[in-house]
Amino acid sequence: MSAQTAAGRARVLLAHAHPDDESCATGGTIARLLSEGAAVTVVTSTQGEQGKIAVPELAHLHVDQDDALGPERARELADAMSALGVTDHRYLGGAGRFRDSGRMGIAANDRPDAFWQADLDEAGAMMAAIIRETRPHAVITYDTNGGYGHPDHIQTHRVAMRGVELAEDADADVAGEPWRVPLVYWTAVPRELIVAELTELAQHADELGLWVDPDPAEYPDGVHDDAEIDVEYDVADVLDLKAAALDRHRTQLTVKGPYWVLASGRGMRIQDREWFIRVRGGHRTSDTYESELIPASVIAAG
Repeated sequence: MSAQTAAGRARVLLAHAHPDDESCATGGTIARLLSEGAAVTVVTSTQGEQGKIAVPELAHLHVDQDDALGPERARELADAMSALGVTDHRYLGGAGRFRDSGRMGIAANDRPDAFWQADLDEAGAMMAAIIRETRPHAVITYDTNGGYGHPDHIQTHRVAMRGVELAEDADADVAGEPWRVPLVYWTAVPRELIVAELTELAQHADELGLWVDPDPAEYPDGVHDDAEIDVEYDVADVLDLKAAALDRHRTQLTVKGPYWVLASGRGMRIQDREWFIRVRGGHRTSDTYESELIPASVIAAG
């Protein structure tokens, strides 16, 4: 079913923490929705200033040297947005309003400008204003652990969910008319699939010329049991666009043939499916995954 029906046009907002997260977790979904006529808004919380760097010649951009990674990742993100076809991308609060907090437990978490330190109601109101403006049928973000425990991913989850709450609260001090988001999804990856993918990737590490983490059993990133997942979204028809977007984030990851690998050694085959847990709108009632994100009935409702 197309994201644009006789009932109207689907509207979707995706909230992500850093440049590259949108392509890694939802690149295919974004490209498919856009190809089918949906209105897509991507909101990024930070410019990813604390990230690891996958390209040796750009190592000087690291926070411990020039501390100039943010602008480079912002350029990469703009290129990735172009590759996917996104025309409505925003930084929460404006570019540079919140800084990458780095991994949990490091000193960067405590910087006053770190996203981890953001006031939840203040940042939530910023998200709510975007929600009221764009009036999405669905908001997509991370689970409560942010997928893998990164402070900015956890905070993006919190801010997105608070934004959903405030957007529908008529008494909230937020610009625009109240809007109740009908559907809310969290990104996910089936547990058995990710372990199998990482095992396969490790077997190809030498031929790829990349360091690959050899211990897939401990992989925590957004992993969920099958029973928790509601939607398996087919993105095979836009796989080339997803791969192109991933390839734009060269400071963070390397694309080699059908695989992508982060500077951390984590990665997988570029998947032709993406998975979501529906936390508003009802859990699936069948034994199999659903295939659609936004039913025509939701679009028709407004």
